Amino acid sequence: MTDSDHLLRIEPQPWMVDPATLAVLEALAAGGAQARFVGGSVRDALLGQLIGDIDIATPAPPERVIELLEKRGIKVVPTGLAHGTVTAIAGTPPRRFEITTLRRDVETYGRRARVAFDADWAADAARRDFTINAIFLDPDGTVHDPVGGLADLRARRVRFVGDPATRIAEDVLRILRYYRFEARFGTGLGDPPARAACRALAHLLPNLSVERVAQELVKLLETSDPAAALQMMQEDDVLSVILPEARRLDRLRHVIAIEPEPDPLRRLAALIEVDGPGAIALAERLHFSNAWRDRLHGLAAPWPIDPSADIAAQRRALYRLGTERYRDIVLLLAAEGAMSRDRLAELLTFARNWTPPAFPLAGRDVTALGIPPGPPIGRLLDAVRAWWEAGDFTADHAACLAHLKELVAAAE
Repeated sequence: MTDSDHLLRIEPQPWMVDPATLAVLEALAAGGAQARFVGGSVRDALLGQLIGDIDIATPAPPERVIELLEKRGIKVVPTGLAHGTVTAIAGTPPRRFEITTLRRDVETYGRRARVAFDADWAADAARRDFTINAIFLDPDGTVHDPVGGLADLRARRVRFVGDPATRIAEDVLRILRYYRFEARFGTGLGDPPARAACRALAHLLPNLSVERVAQELVKLLETSDPAAALQMMQEDDVLSVILPEARRLDRLRHVIAIEPEPDPLRRLAALIEVDGPGAIALAERLHFSNAWRDRLHGLAAPWPIDPSADIAAQRRALYRLGTERYRDIVLLLAAEGAMSRDRLAELLTFARNWTPPAFPLAGRDVTALGIPPGPPIGRLLDAVRAWWEAGDFTADHAACLAHLKELVAAAE
């Protein structure tokens, strides 16, 4: 369907008539500025999915948009004036609306572009990334589809607007966005012209900032099932550029099939084949937070759990590893084929239901015996803790204190 065809109209949805949305639209309309919803909110609304951020397009220049919004007391943040974008913040609780002036690219350089604010709706749609992101929606529910996005949405086809190589040259990040969108909206087969362009231009990916690459990778791993998209990335020589450690797509598929809920970092641990130092190097290369770095390191093989060991050994492992790490390693072991589905269910149930006890002693128990502060305190506590663990955590404070006194006496 195109704008020249009969118009599709949908019933205005709650987010379209929310007081915050209406306040922004009415502020623009009061100054004669036409406004249409565009992008992800329209796409997701047409699919019946929950929407996130709301993007609005308008022919009004950004300075006029700011003037009209501020006249109604709506807070405005000039988030990207050079690209014609401002952010309106309205409602309680506050909601953000990204409002962008219709534009055409005059000159592009990677992720930056010099734009002109003299475009019409069709010209603005022609510069967008994917057809399914270039559908406009009037506030009354009228849908405008200048580049065939509706048909692609129905067919679960992710297609670049116009020439794929041109769109990618404008913004190389679109290569990674393409595969992420394939994971969310595609069939798992891909669009041949799109894939050919991604393959041909994959060598440009190292020019992107590490943060943007990592962000796209994590978003891809957060989708319900990223395996088919990652398979395409592998076939198109894209994955090897951004993540050469990704050599275990088979293990990732198994993790996806058995995991209780999606977890991007656990999925990454399944996908890559690295040891502990390799996990740290990867996390640092991707500029992960310290918490994510440490967690990825903790999920690197060899894994310190014997899935066939008895329940006492499982309690010791869970106590030392913590519930989250224990559960993740059990899932990775199962994906590696180290246990049956029934055994996996047993260990996950155990991890969910067993609460590790608190160690009964503290440093003050040692100093009360006349041991001065210093490294010996830690060594004594570690020795008692090892004895307590070996006894399956049954010793109480009195028993642990008695064993501590035995150790102190033996040392003296």
